[in-house]
Amino acid sequence: MKNKILILFLFVSFAASAQNGKGSKLVVVSSYNQYLVSVKTNPNNELVEIKKAIPNITLDIRYATKNNFMKQVMYKQARAFARKPVVESLKKIQKELNKKGYGLKIFDGYRPYATTVAFYKKASDKNFVANPAKGSKHNRGCAVDLTIINLKTRKELAMATPYDSFSAAAAANYEPVTKEVKKNRDFLIATMKKYGLNVLENEWWHYDFVGWQQYNLMDIPFEKL
Repeated sequence: MKNKILILFLFVSFAASAQNGKGSKLVVVSSYNQYLVSVKTNPNNELVEIKKAIPNITLDIRYATKNNFMKQVMYKQARAFARKPVVESLKKIQKELNKKGYGLKIFDGYRPYATTVAFYKKASDKNFVANPAKGSKHNRGCAVDLTIINLKTRKELAMATPYDSFSAAAAANYEPVTKEVKKNRDFLIATMKKYGLNVLENEWWHYDFVGWQQYNLMDIPFEKL
């Protein structure tokens, strides 16, 4: 019965009519009621607010400001969400980092599908934004953009590029870099991987949860969560 309810609530957005690699139509969930039903069916579907779950984590939600590659406000609220298992991993990562005098700074988490559509339309380099025809792991609540900060200074550790840089140096294995940058980058990548979050090849700040395939694409705005 619950499965039937889920099907009834399915919403296919205008942009989601594109075909995916298997030839079937992409399905994007925009119904808040459907989302609630999915959480009752499986608690892991919950989009957890990261700051509430990890109070000492730092947020720098660039898309709630004009300080981003779009040069415009994309989110009405400066909040970050991720699926429950992703947040549980972030808790463990934050705890481990804290013991070493470091902490996480979150730039972005769950991203509504409509935002991905807007990104793709405007981005000058499509290699750095997800194609709406397939959707983003951010849309599934299974990707986070982040870096590491020093807890004493509150400053970010040195990396090869700033967040959201559309340059070759943003790659996770880009060379040459300074010894300090390589050490910081490798430390971040290794720590994230230890807890099931793998770096995206061309973005050192982007990490995908190993179980992302289990979750639907979503288009529910922050205000409803």
